[in-house]
Amino acid sequence: MPSPGCCRSVAALPGCPHRLASEVCPCLHVIEKNVDPETMLLPYLRKKLQLTGTKYGCGGGGCGACTVMISRYNPITKRIRHYPANACLLPICSLHGAAVTTVEGVGSTKARIHPVQERVAKCHGTQCGFCTPGMVMSIYTLLRNHPEPTLDQLTDALGGNLCRCTGYRPIIDACKTFCKTSGCCQSKENGVCCLDQGINELPEFEEGNKTSPKLFSEEEFLPLDPTQELIFPPELMIMAEKQPQRTRVFLTLKELLEAKENPQAPIVMGNTSVGPEVRFKGAFHPVIISLNECIEELSVVNHADDGLTLGAGLSLAQVKEILAEVIQKLPEEKTQTYHALLKHLGTLAGCQIRNMASLGGHIVSRHLDSDLNPLLAVGNCTLNLLSKEGERQIPLNEQFLTKCPSADLKPGEILVSVNIPYSRKWEFVSAFRQAQRQQNALAIVNSGMRVFFGEGGGIIRELSIAYGGVGPTTICAKNSCQKLIGRPWNEEMLDAACRLILDEVSLPGWAPGGKVEFKRTLLISFFFKFYLKVSQILKTMDPVRYPGLADKYESALEDLHSRNHWGTSKYQDVDPKQLPQDPIGRPIMHLSGIKHTTGEAIYCDDMPVLDGELFLAFVTSSRAHAEIVSIDLSEALSLPGVVDIVTEEDLRGVNSFCLLIEPEKLLETQEVSCVGQLVCAVVADSEVQAKQAAKKVKIVYQDLEPVILTIEEAIRHHSFFQGERKLEYGNVDEAFKVVDQILEGEIHMGGQEHFYMETQSMLAVPKGEDQEMDVYVSSQFPKYIQDIVAATLKVPANKIMCHVKRVGGAFGGKVTKTGIMAAITAFAANKHGRPVRCILERGEDMLITGGRHPYLGKYKAGFMNDGRILALDVEHYCNGGSTLDESLFVLETGVLKVDNAYKFPNLRCQGWACKTNLPSNTALRGFGFPQSGLITENCITEVAAKCGLSPEKVRMMNMYKEIDQTPYKQEIDATNLIQCWKECMAMSSYSLRKVAVEKFNSENYWKKKGLAMVPLKFPVGFGSTAACQAAALVHIYLDGSVLVTHGGIEMGQGVHTKMIQVASRELRMPMSNVHLRGTSTETVPNANVSGASLVADLNGLAVKDACQTLLKRLEPIISKNPKGTWKDWVRINSVSSRGYETHMNWETGEGHPFEYFVFGAACSEVEIDCLTGAHKNIRTDIVMDIGHSINPALDVGQIEGAFIQGMGLYTIEELKYSPQGVLYTRGPDQYKIPAVSDVPTELHVSFLPPSQNSNTLYSSKGLGEPGVFLGCSVFFAIHDAVRAARQERGLLGPLKLDSPLTPEKIRMACEDKFTKMIPRDEPGSYVPWNIPV
Repeated sequence: MPSPGCCRSVAALPGCPHRLASEVCPCLHVIEKNVDPETMLLPYLRKKLQLTGTKYGCGGGGCGACTVMISRYNPITKRIRHYPANACLLPICSLHGAAVTTVEGVGSTKARIHPVQERVAKCHGTQCGFCTPGMVMSIYTLLRNHPEPTLDQLTDALGGNLCRCTGYRPIIDACKTFCKTSGCCQSKENGVCCLDQGINELPEFEEGNKTSPKLFSEEEFLPLDPTQELIFPPELMIMAEKQPQRTRVFLTLKELLEAKENPQAPIVMGNTSVGPEVRFKGAFHPVIISLNECIEELSVVNHADDGLTLGAGLSLAQVKEILAEVIQKLPEEKTQTYHALLKHLGTLAGCQIRNMASLGGHIVSRHLDSDLNPLLAVGNCTLNLLSKEGERQIPLNEQFLTKCPSADLKPGEILVSVNIPYSRKWEFVSAFRQAQRQQNALAIVNSGMRVFFGEGGGIIRELSIAYGGVGPTTICAKNSCQKLIGRPWNEEMLDAACRLILDEVSLPGWAPGGKVEFKRTLLISFFFKFYLKVSQILKTMDPVRYPGLADKYESALEDLHSRNHWGTSKYQDVDPKQLPQDPIGRPIMHLSGIKHTTGEAIYCDDMPVLDGELFLAFVTSSRAHAEIVSIDLSEALSLPGVVDIVTEEDLRGVNSFCLLIEPEKLLETQEVSCVGQLVCAVVADSEVQAKQAAKKVKIVYQDLEPVILTIEEAIRHHSFFQGERKLEYGNVDEAFKVVDQILEGEIHMGGQEHFYMETQSMLAVPKGEDQEMDVYVSSQFPKYIQDIVAATLKVPANKIMCHVKRVGGAFGGKVTKTGIMAAITAFAANKHGRPVRCILERGEDMLITGGRHPYLGKYKAGFMNDGRILALDVEHYCNGGSTLDESLFVLETGVLKVDNAYKFPNLRCQGWACKTNLPSNTALRGFGFPQSGLITENCITEVAAKCGLSPEKVRMMNMYKEIDQTPYKQEIDATNLIQCWKECMAMSSYSLRKVAVEKFNSENYWKKKGLAMVPLKFPVGFGSTAACQAAALVHIYLDGSVLVTHGGIEMGQGVHTKMIQVASRELRMPMSNVHLRGTSTETVPNANVSGASLVADLNGLAVKDACQTLLKRLEPIISKNPKGTWKDWVRINSVSSRGYETHMNWETGEGHPFEYFVFGAACSEVEIDCLTGAHKNIRTDIVMDIGHSINPALDVGQIEGAFIQGMGLYTIEELKYSPQGVLYTRGPDQYKIPAVSDVPTELHVSFLPPSQNSNTLYSSKGLGEPGVFLGCSVFFAIHDAVRAARQERGLLGPLKLDSPLTPEKIRMACEDKFTKMIPRDEPGSYVPWNIPV
């Protein structure tokens, strides 16, 4: 990509000659001369206009963090259109005449906040807050168009926005306050409304335990008044009406055709196709023709006798609206194709992309996974083209889709409109797609199918089938269709069609994208669904001639779209005797909630650019295991703006640092051991220059053997870090001799990406004297940043101050690699005496930083016929990657927590951390327990199957009972564990719903439901006393105000909010009197890492102690003037530290590694589609023992957010590596975290009434991590549904399902005649596209 100063033309660049006029927010009238055509709106807003509320999340339009509202006036229709858009994809030169509203323009604390901002904050819809401005803008734009939206419109509007923290439920709650609803969930799962008594009823806790169901009060909200919204700027309206001819905005087709004389110049409207190709694939277009919406012919909507003509310039969102209107007006037999298109438009991308992408761009791009092209192809659509030579029409057929020259656009031609014919009587069209995630995900396979029977008779007269996702472009099964013409629509035709399709649409085993056997199965599963649907319609049209479907088959035709969401949360009211001003136990809004929603919360990269600031970009290894033969920096150094390239040679003597056990190198220029390893760092005047130069660094490699990527390969090569970890209790070998049965099994669990919304960010600022430096960084561990930077610069730690205001999500991923990158950034800043900033792009971040450890668990269980497990022998193998990082501690935690909630009288667990040629894996929320617990629960499930019992019965039978002892000899009181289990059973109506699920399964062959319940025992602690300490500093100023600082990091969990609650209670003053700045090593030194669910525990105890110390010192003064105010009493401050005493001796296998246990249980119900592998999360009930909640709103948010993150871990989040160790999944397009559509339709969270007091902070418990594991209740519910499908098909053998339980694994486990029909490739006969690591 050329630099901004290079010569490049943009044919539609508005202005005279290079001038841009638009409105940004309510008050900025922007006129920009010499517009750089490569500048996107996002960096322009953030860097040029200093409007940092709009965030960078991915750069590809996949996360919604950069959502803004675009408003345009159409002088032809005289209407104003408001729509959401991704600022990261919008070239500013395309915004001539547009009004851009950012989150700052919606409302602010300095002026007034908007009801949307208020409600999202007060409904507790923010945690880290990084995604919140994008969420606000999506909701705001919806309300501008629909002041009283439906719930469907709400979920659709949020479909393009991702959140990693909240679990979406509170955001949905905030949105629902704008809707007209009846108070009903509007969902009748199991056929019963939530307001009906019985199966979906939520029972109260035992009498005497007063609970609160609401975390916020709607009565307090500002009303939404549409008349008070910002008006469209009149000057832009006037400009649009009287557009001067000297501007180069296209007003006519003639002007556009003249620009199209350059045949290679792409026409860009939304930039949703060309933009990502330029950004991520290095595509270069010397000329781009950028259009706005003013050309009338490109926006045409024409209703003719034979069909509908739609302008190529219409956005996909506009097409969706038009088709919805047409369907309402025309008879169903005419709208078959429109219904099918509308179905796909509902899930295609997110709302932002649909509003930006044009119909013509979607068609002409001809992406292999296009959702619309297969339907348009089978629907006999035609394309209206125009050039200087005149008009012409071509069919949208296979030749066009394969870019056959004779059937494609000619140079100089443009696509003006698309003709979509009406369907005819006895003609049927259907659309099918399966993706990793229900919404906003590219299809794995999609299809359009059409059949025409002439005048009835059930004889095929015409048949068209097209598939996407199975070739380089849309594939038409033309030969198969031709051979089926003239055949009756019956079972024999179905069988022949499946075989013909598999023969014609062939996929090699090495096909890009992988999932080859799954894709083959979908080809014919989709056709079977089409067969069933058409058969059902034929039956209704002529019941005498056509036999009906079997009742058990009818559900195969229903899509698994989640209905409108609803949820409840129950927590214990505070004691009536508690003082009203005491905030402990009350659902207080997140301290930064309003600032999150207004965009005023400052994150690391929101800090203004400093004078002389440089930018640093990393060069990483492209080989998994290789010797670096040479590095050529000359071309990179010669580029304009490049200041320096930092290499290992520069860091001589300081190129490694030891945080935990083994030292890790900062830069590697000798031998690389993974793709993504840091090799050198380019320092330049700007981000663009640094990243361009990084691409010009030439590295020559000599590949080395072996390349070890998988756990199995590591075991084979005996490639492990250090020795094993072993825990043994009882006599396992002897116990195996007396049991009734023994089973052996294993389960593989894939890794997980942190996917914090704010990527790795840091800014190093030399102070200019005494070798001092300030480091601003998004990190969980400021002390480590301070230490590694000090060591790299060879200065004492007291010269380096690390500051963290807030972190936009971390989940364990902002510790070790963050420190290494911060050290290199600080080195460059120190070397040049200038500030240096480093912000990773999403793809870089995912490549470099690693994630959750993939696990292989092997187990041998000895049990009695009644389900009692007497002996368990387990082996854990985790894929640690190329360096040790935190792998040994993750492994130890997994071994210590292997028992989960169960008392195994004889237990042996051994673990090994595998050394492989992958980026080092590290801490991630749950820290080994989500893997270890899944292994144990899978074993329990298999034992239950062997005994012919329900897994829940076997779980209950083997649980800890009251006072007991863990395998490491720590005492445990499991009373609350059993209570959580019983409460969850009751709250979920488990027994009733189990019967309902079995009834459903007996009546439906192609859809199955599953129900599963899992218990939780999550030990909280670091395993060492030193790691369980914290400190706080509390100042009371002369005016009576209080400043609190502590060592914990605010990363969304609300720790700062809780600390102010603690100070408020202890000092008996209003929360408004207490302020908390960010965390800094300057105020609280030597603080431990923020993690392990202990941040509020430890720092809260320190704040409490500091406040009590202050009060003790003030007692004599207060006693003399008891009616005085704080202003009269204070001239004082206090520092305090507190912690827990924990320890573990691995030699003896004994210790007290944890301070306490969090107990819980979750019950989940799902429905799966046996033909596609899709699943729907119907309902989840969670009961947690959290002690005495400090802030129920924050605690519910932590539980729900962790649960949804865990649900993603166990179902859809799938990392993909090439056989050469290259990570494919480097952004939201390839890696799918749960979206709003994945949240269970019903989600209920209840807290167990507090029954025990402890030495924790106000007897509360840490909740950041435990809920992740409860996500596996969805895994086992799917497992239950798959088992039901297999049993009905006579498949009674062992069922092995690995995690994540993706649509591919679900479908292939539901074996049937279609999975048996597909061709299979011999292992070893091809090199697969990806491998499981």
